[in-house]
Amino acid sequence: MSSPTTSAARSSRAMPTIKFKAQADRFAPWLALLVLLLVWEAACRLLKLPSFVLPSPSAILAATQKVGPGAWAEHIFATLRVTLMGYGLSILIGIPLAIALASSRVMSRTLYPLLVIVQSTPIVAVAPIIVVVMGAGDLPRVFITFLIAFFPIVVSCVTGLLATPEELVELSRSLGASRAREYRNIRLPYAIPHLFSALRISITLAVIGAVVAEFVAAEKGLGYFINFSTSMFQVPQAFAALMMLVVISLLLFHLIGLLQKIFFPWSLPKAQQS
Repeated sequence: MSSPTTSAARSSRAMPTIKFKAQADRFAPWLALLVLLLVWEAACRLLKLPSFVLPSPSAILAATQKVGPGAWAEHIFATLRVTLMGYGLSILIGIPLAIALASSRVMSRTLYPLLVIVQSTPIVAVAPIIVVVMGAGDLPRVFITFLIAFFPIVVSCVTGLLATPEELVELSRSLGASRAREYRNIRLPYAIPHLFSALRISITLAVIGAVVAEFVAAEKGLGYFINFSTSMFQVPQAFAALMMLVVISLLLFHLIGLLQKIFFPWSLPKAQQS
């Protein structure tokens, strides 16, 4: 049997190890990214790869500075505007549609196959047709973004609504709760974790949708800039725009997680609530 002094000594020795592991977990992704960039830079220099084949990180950084902040701001704003408009439309339509599918078996059997067909259709192939039908402007780009982003929201929200324990549903009905109150107070809270998982996925898909739409018809935006740069063999500029898209997607992804943590902390796993 160990004495209190021995236990205290062991605890004091374990504290630095715990702190080191916590710091390692915190900075491991950044260290991995740094190593990747160093290997990438070294490979480009040692193999003497031309910039139009694979530009080095230093060449991408130089191309980023060459474009200028004003031009970047214009392209980023154009892509963000289409992304957020399409994403917002997917939420406004996806959640009510999910509630309708969850509440009606007939509607689910009728509409769900159609939604699967729409999702299975290659948007890249349909995008030119959408542009021809809807004309120029933001409308076709927002609609393309919506088509790519809305399906995960519908599916995950339906899954969450139907995952509500039947005991709670029967209890609410026995107490005379209306259908609207059942969904508002019981089913929707149970669907929140599923919904936010879908929202995080859909925001990255919305960025992809905006870029696909800008490939087809746009005069500004990061997708347009990538298309223009590659056509002029300015591959470092195209990679710089690609890095901008990655940063935007990561920021929006973490923003959705932050909103869940602020407004619905109870819906997070215990390890993420702190």
